[in-house]
Amino acid sequence: MVHLLLIIIYLAFISLGLPDSLLGSAWPVMYKEFGIPVSYAGILSMIIAAGTVLSSLQSEKLTKKFGTGKVTVASVFITAIALVGFSCSHSFQSLCLWAIPYGLGAGSVDASLNNYVVLNYASRHMSWLYCMWGLGASAGPYIMGYVLAFGNDWNKGYRYIGILQMGLSVILLLSLPLWKKTDEIGQVADCSICSQPLSLWHIVNIKGAKEVMVTFFCYSALEQTITLWVGSYLALGRGFQTKSAAFYAGLFFAGITVGRALGGFLTIKLTDTTMVRSGIVLIFIGILFLFIPSSSITPLIGLILIGAGCAPVYPCIIHSIPKHFGTDKSQAMIGIQVASAYTGMCIMPPLFGMAANCISVLLFPFYLIIILLLMAFMHEVMLKKCQSK
Repeated sequence: MVHLLLIIIYLAFISLGLPDSLLGSAWPVMYKEFGIPVSYAGILSMIIAAGTVLSSLQSEKLTKKFGTGKVTVASVFITAIALVGFSCSHSFQSLCLWAIPYGLGAGSVDASLNNYVVLNYASRHMSWLYCMWGLGASAGPYIMGYVLAFGNDWNKGYRYIGILQMGLSVILLLSLPLWKKTDEIGQVADCSICSQPLSLWHIVNIKGAKEVMVTFFCYSALEQTITLWVGSYLALGRGFQTKSAAFYAGLFFAGITVGRALGGFLTIKLTDTTMVRSGIVLIFIGILFLFIPSSSITPLIGLILIGAGCAPVYPCIIHSIPKHFGTDKSQAMIGIQVASAYTGMCIMPPLFGMAANCISVLLFPFYLIIILLLMAFMHEVMLKKCQSK
């Protein structure tokens, strides 16, 4: 029963990844169609991230009231509706409206599922589950690139992903009795229902909480900036054709996917902290490859390395939350960390869009390395504070 539920959770993580990279891969075509500045992708990203922040802050309350299974089903279905709405949109204003449910659908399921897995499964499963997220995120650009390569418009790419999300939401709906039965026989503990929700003030003042929030802010700022702007960086800054850039944007997510598949085995021998530190070093090396000029190969190698470095960071920090902050605080901590992550997504990619619009898209690697250094510093400060408790 527990293993069957784990398969369902794997599918849910694929559904989380599918829409995440679509906007970045399609944007070089979309902004020209709408006749708007390239930086307007940041507006959509900000709306999506704001909705996710709002829903993730409510995740502890929603999960305690309805349970992880129902929250997951509802969130995936809302995201599917938003994707279909995107596919029917023919104006930027319409995209902005559909971006609201797009974001609201992601936050609660992200925080709720993360806490469920953290409390009930080993670190390797967290890595492999985020590998499934990477699989979904990798599939997005390739589906969009395939659609564009055959002369179709970007709307059809969103429509295909929306249909896939609808199918996954039906599977998750059918799995609801499985969540209930598993809880009833006591094989999996859904500890999200065991205590009263903590206030935001209480959570923020937990020792080490501010530092881990900044760490998540920086990680997601890095990941989302790459997701949103790598296609534009390759097409407008490094001379790749638009259609090729959409395909090559998927290399970052391919690096994440492969890295998390292998990382699941490495976590058997290595601690979460060692995995995070190793990932940060690999991201740094990958960004250095982006600084090499006059080559069409080095940015692609860099994207793969950055993706492989990102692979262990998010799942291993998430998995270490009960160890650093206690199981009684894990749902609240994960909820606020997901909110911090999406705040980074909300603020930093639009900020880069402004810089790219006013100066140059070639600022991309400089921007990434500044975020990375801040993330590495705050992670080390968090570890010292949590170890001194």
